[in-house]
Amino acid sequence: MPPEASIVGIASWYGPGFDGHPTSSGEIYDQHDLTAASTVIPIGSRVLVTNLSNGRSVEVTVNDHGPFVKGRTLDLSQEAARMIGLIKEGTAEVRMDVLSKPAGSREVGTLPQYFVQVGSFVNRANAEVVRAALAGRFSDVRITTADSGGQQLYRVRMGAFETRADAQRRAAVTARMGFQSVLVAE
Repeated sequence: MPPEASIVGIASWYGPGFDGHPTSSGEIYDQHDLTAASTVIPIGSRVLVTNLSNGRSVEVTVNDHGPFVKGRTLDLSQEAARMIGLIKEGTAEVRMDVLSKPAGSREVGTLPQYFVQVGSFVNRANAEVVRAALAGRFSDVRITTADSGGQQLYRVRMGAFETRADAQRRAAVTARMGFQSVLVAE
């Protein structure tokens, strides 16, 4: 099956300092798993990464946002980097063949958008109460649905914002209104 998209870019790796911390997907980062971080490939995507200097490949799941170093496209887990011979050099030119991505996710190669999520509810009526409280002040308040382990959740979100800073400013305003929120990048 041909890849959905292919990108050539610079990959690096991350490991010990991040091990055990939550990723953008909510998973706990394990440097021994075959995972990666990217801002141009949607979270949840399966990607075949090939080191162009030696031809070695590894299949990873994108579960985090990054790298946040200019000129880099992908951060591999320590184990994935080891498998393609990237540990010693630290960076390498790679081809990333996107094998699959979650339905409804953004296009490969586009940057994520940011949302301010004010709540996630099992009961839609509770989500509507929060949406109505915010809708009087903000025109971009929406209820979106998500499946979590077979249970439907109703998320109250504002955005999309092009930058994290824009989303943080909105989150600060909603905090002053008494709402706790989290930033979500998709």
